[in-house]
Amino acid sequence: VLQNLSQTPVLRELLKEAKMPGTTVKIESPELCVEPQLIKLDQPGPLTLAMHQFVTEMQETKKGVVTPKELFAQVCKKAIRFKGYQQQDSHELLRYLLDGMRTEE
Repeated sequence: VLQNLSQTPVLRELLKEAKMPGTTVKIESPELCVEPQLIKLDQPGPLTLAMHQFVTEMQETKKGVVTPKELFAQVCKKAIRFKGYQQQDSHELLRYLLDGMRTEE
């Protein structure tokens, strides 16, 4: 799930812009044939910042291994069910991660 999200161009651009609160971002997606959207960004929350850090590391690292410790810690704060390192479904992680970032808007 995290590898797929790190390769999502629109998400990467939004996370890059999220570092600057008060910025208005124009999202265009020619592949999806939808109208451009304008989104005003507020101060990013801890989960969004952790996701930005993770995606940045995935894109820039040369060492090949990235450990999402901070991102996982922030997900656990939003969804307690992930504490304890028990096995979870990937779609549950995706849902809690995206819902958690959305509630920080």
